[in-house]
Parts: sequence; C-alpha cells; structure tokens
Amino acid sequence: MTDHPAEARPSHARMTEVGVQYAIVPVPGLSLDTVARRSGLHPDLIRRFVALGLVDAGRDASGRLVFAPTAPAALARVQRLRAGLCLNYASIALVLDLLDRISLLEAALRRAGVRSDLPPWT
Repeated sequence: MTDHPAEARPSHARMTEVGVQYAIVPVPGLSLDTVARRSGLHPDLIRRFVALGLVDAGRDASGRLVFAPTAPAALARVQRLRAGLCLNYASIALVLDLLDRISLLEAALRRAGVRSDLPPWT
C-alpha cells in the first residue's frame, strides 16, 4: 500500500487520461442509489470503496456522492479482482494503480509507433 492517504493519491480516472477531454454537453453524474442499483452492490459498500480510493466520486452542492457514468464498470472491476483473485482492498488498490500505469505505458508506445515482437500480455 502507499504511504499517502487516499485523498492524496491520484485518482484512477485521472491516471488513465491520455489527453484532456472537454465535454461539449455536461455529463450528468450518477447518484449513489443509481450506481448501487446498476452495480448490484449495497450503498454502504460503495461508500467504503470511495473512502478507500477504489472508485472516484465527487460531491454535489448538498454533499451527496456523485459518480461518473463509468463508476459501475469500475466497481465491477473491483469486484472481479476481489472474487477472482481473493485480494484484499489494499491489494486491489495496488493492482488498479499498476493496471492504469500499464495502460498509460502501452498507449505511449502505440503513439510512439514502437512495436514489440512479443504479443501483448493481455
């Protein structure tokens, strides 16, 4: 695990960005209840994932959690790592960070036109 608190670590969404994207139309955020219904998880578990930094969420004007439309997919990824590899939440955070870094490096290699003789690991 990292020695930085979850708030100080870069979020997964920011780490996977290759460039800056600007929405032409504002993208509405999803409420906690909507994310819980779409992901099939209890809202308290989702709150725990947010506190651990496993999924990103913002707050609206009234202080309620607001999620990006990609949050259910991120939660499914966390659940697959937990169930499939029997990882604890600290390990899941590390694996997510490493997977994000691998994606960034692979994207940089594609942009640079570098090809490997080896097939991709995924």
